[in-house]
Amino acid sequence: MTPQIRIVWDEGADTTLGPPLYATEGAAGADLCANFSDRQARDLAPGARMLVPTGLRMDIPAGFEVQIRPRSGLALRHGLTLLNSPGTIDSDYRGPVGVILINHGTDDVTITHGMRIAQMVVAPVVQASFALVDGLSETARGAGGFGSTGT
Repeated sequence: MTPQIRIVWDEGADTTLGPPLYATEGAAGADLCANFSDRQARDLAPGARMLVPTGLRMDIPAGFEVQIRPRSGLALRHGLTLLNSPGTIDSDYRGPVGVILINHGTDDVTITHGMRIAQMVVAPVVQASFALVDGLSETARGAGGFGSTGT
């Protein structure tokens, strides 16, 4: 079954930008666009972060989430990425969808109205149960982490 993400526009959003779209037949992520209510571009200085509105609100079916991920071309060309990557939109959230961009590059980056700024991936959710216990099972790796398995 293909999950359906129901979308409504925020007040003042530019509806001509259309809903998120998959750029190719094999794309896992659908592109999200900057949707500034005043339609004006914004400059993002090196080291600065910005919450960029998408103009969207979503109704995500129970059992799914939407992950917000960076676009690789923006990361490579400009050092632009997401501060909380991946961002998660839970199925019970109905507020405006915004993307937290950060400029890790050396130059200002202009975020234009309608610019593809991130991609969204729909993923199934599994909720676990948690149990406090007196000890953990032993493994060959044990507590080794942060490079303990070699380079």
